[in-house]
Amino acid sequence: MRPLKILKLDWCQRLLKTSFVALLLVTLSVSLSGAWWNFGNDQQPPARESRLAQGNAITDGKALLRYALPIENQAVRNVQASLEDIATQLRGKRWSPINRDITKADVILSNRPEKVLADIPEEQKPQAEAIITTMKDDIVSLREAVEAKDKEAVWIERGKILDKVGELERMMVKGFPFEVPSEYSNLPQLKGRATIEIATNKGDMTLVVDGYSAPVTAGNFVDLVQRGFYDELAITRTEDFYVQTGDPPGPEEGFIDPKTGEYRAIPFEVLVRGDEEPIYGMTLEQAGIYLDEPVLPFSAYGAVAMARPGDDPNGGSSQFFFFKFDSELTPPGFNVMDGRYAVFGYVVEGKDVLDKLELGDIIESATVVQGADNLVEPDVAA
Repeated sequence: MRPLKILKLDWCQRLLKTSFVALLLVTLSVSLSGAWWNFGNDQQPPARESRLAQGNAITDGKALLRYALPIENQAVRNVQASLEDIATQLRGKRWSPINRDITKADVILSNRPEKVLADIPEEQKPQAEAIITTMKDDIVSLREAVEAKDKEAVWIERGKILDKVGELERMMVKGFPFEVPSEYSNLPQLKGRATIEIATNKGDMTLVVDGYSAPVTAGNFVDLVQRGFYDELAITRTEDFYVQTGDPPGPEEGFIDPKTGEYRAIPFEVLVRGDEEPIYGMTLEQAGIYLDEPVLPFSAYGAVAMARPGDDPNGGSSQFFFFKFDSELTPPGFNVMDGRYAVFGYVVEGKDVLDKLELGDIIESATVVQGADNLVEPDVAA
């Protein structure tokens, strides 16, 4: 398989003559050698109302992963939102709003901890109570850092508390939130999350893939990691805004499943915020959805997404890319990458490695270090 290709268009060419802004500012595509396939996606997409995503884009992958968890506990979400807001205030060194954010979180943890604990399973409540106790101690340290106007210390202390917020939120998840369509039972599925460590010749990265939002796409990736598929694979393309790999050597086009002898094609899969289950088989553009926000957007540096043939949303297999940043592709209020390519996780540690990777660099190994038990093997009879 040849690697994904990029075509940048002039700005005036990016605008359509219709009321919709730019259908394509960039084309990301996997060029397949040999024969081409028709995956049967010529049907008309169902009509669906579009709605404008509200608020500023979240640019932290860890924050997006926290918000993506399928929970409904408003108290813990309020604690999280207050602490996440500190990042915005810290950029402008607005110390008074930071103190207000800390107070909002502290009031909930100190005066209303039972609301946070309400959705924690009984057997885990002692552990959750201990976490809340340490969070209150951490808030004291956070206040001290704010009083000293120590920006770096504020960032570190805030991160420590948010990591514990994430622990509490993970305890609140009650099973898998939806049924994956039976037509995809022949594909591996990730019913939860997994943490992957990737070692390259330029440094190491840790990424979290989210099966709650993209079970088929994340399941395929985790399955390939466990097979050692990505070990010793080269970085096949690098640009200012992305790094791509997953192109196997030799004539194979993507991953050929040894059990079936067939090319494993992965359907396009994206969960829209507010929906109960992902949209499959078509991009949001094809579904007539232009402004809705995916649960896993491209707004964070280090988003991990599936590469695919430019004109076939369901033709991806093993190639994926790390998205970096491009102000034209991800401007405030309208991210043209969202809904055209399927994000399934984020780099959470070692993001600086992405800027070091060049054409020909090597993924030395990829290893599942947590969440392997969430992988559901495919039904080959399906």
